[in-house]
Formats: sequence, structure tokens, C-alpha cells
Amino acid sequence: MSEKVLFSWSGGKDSALALYELQKKGDYEVESLVTTVTADYGRVSMHGLRTELLHSQSKSSGLPLEEVLIAKDASNEEYETNLKSTLTKYRDRGITKIVFGDIFLQDIKEYRETLMSEIGMECIFPIWELDSSFLAGSFVDSGFRALVVCVDTGQLDAEFAGREFDESFLSDLPAEVDPCGENGEFHTLV
Repeated sequence: MSEKVLFSWSGGKDSALALYELQKKGDYEVESLVTTVTADYGRVSMHGLRTELLHSQSKSSGLPLEEVLIAKDASNEEYETNLKSTLTKYRDRGITKIVFGDIFLQDIKEYRETLMSEIGMECIFPIWELDSSFLAGSFVDSGFRALVVCVDTGQLDAEFAGREFDESFLSDLPAEVDPCGENGEFHTLV
């Protein structure tokens, strides 16, 4: 029998790849997707996706969705309090692990591990330290589809927004841009 886990879902390709890898191995069963939503805007806090799209992804995947609501000007303390409160409900039901789609940002990984340990939960990182170029190619080759929904114009030209995340997109990326946008250069919607 597979162990039940929670899955930190952003709606983007890294989350989709991590979920895909997790499900391929079959060691875990996702109890629920967990996403932080800015309540005032009805959007995913990190990527700005509308919650309607988030709900469609949840329905499409057949996985329930748990929204962690924060205010538009939420402090990090509010975010952490609301997240811990939500996750504690699951931990009290025996779910002690949560999955993240991080690839290589060590400070983010350590932050998540510290935060989760404070409530007695462990983190799983199925795509941690895999090569970004390999992951981007695997995403496309596996038949996933994604749109680039936001671009940090300090790192990447605005013309990349709205494009499909495909071989053409990847070949047009400047060499200094991570193929998975791991440094915040762009975000996607799967």
C-alpha cells in the first residue's frame, strides 16, 4: 500500500514533472494538492494563475485541492501561519510528508525543510538536482503542454510571455536563462 502525501502544487511544469515522477514510482499516493492563493485576487500567489484554472487542473488530475488563503499584502509570518494551520490538519490524520517540485535552489529547499519540520512533516523532492535541460526536454517529450504565463522582464524579454513551452521556446531562450525558469525567469501553466 502506498503512503499518503500532500503535494505542493503551483500549476506549472516543475510541479507537473514532480507529480509525474512521483506517480511513476508508485511509492506514494497524493491525498491532496496544496496551493497558496491570494484571496483578494483569487490567484495563485506565486504564479498569478486564476483559481478557475487551478480548479480545472485539480479536476483534470482527479486530485482534490486544498487552498491556503493569504491576504494580498501578507507577511511571511501570515503565509507560514496559514500554511502550517492547513498542513497540521492533514498531519493530525497521519499524513506526514509533502512533495515539492524544486530543482536546485538550496536556500528554498532548506527553508521548506525547516518550516515543515516545525510541524512534524518531511519533504520529498522528486526532481531535486536533476539537470534543467534534461527536465525541460523530458517535459516536452512526455507530451505535456504548458504556456508561459509570466516573465521577469529583468531576466527575459516580454515576447516570451504567452508562448507555448516547447522545443521552439527552449531553443530561443538566451543561454543565461535556466531552461526550467528555476531562477524566476518565467512561470508556466500546465
